[in-house]
Amino acid sequence: MNYAHTITLSLPYEEAVTNVRQELANQGFGVLTEIDVHATFETKLGSENAQALGDYLILGACNPALAEQALTADPDMGLLLPCNVVIRRHPSATTTTVQTINPQTMVQLSTSPAIQDIADQADAHLLAALSALENLNIHK
Repeated sequence: MNYAHTITLSLPYEEAVTNVRQELANQGFGVLTEIDVHATFETKLGSENAQALGDYLILGACNPALAEQALTADPDMGLLLPCNVVIRRHPSATTTTVQTINPQTMVQLSTSPAIQDIADQADAHLLAALSALENLNIHK
């Protein structure tokens, strides 16, 4: 099992970020956390390291209803929440990569039978968001 779902968009980085946020919202996800890895590298490691990395953003996306179900079924699932979504673009790239965690990872780590259904629902929503992004990409 691959732990990530990955698509590549022919969109500028900033436009991809805006569209990812919108499609996550369309699927019931809010963004709880945001880590600008590029900015962190620049502050902590210097601009050379940040430039080598390129644009790199990690969004912590949460669908509250699914999170509540997961935490009720197995409180340890909080270690895997929120669902990470990565938007990245290497400095020499002409495309932007978007990745989401594959929620089926939760199933591999939990002994609660209820987690399978929750993971299936989360997976369907995240895949729908990625599909919508791919459709936007095609119609550009």
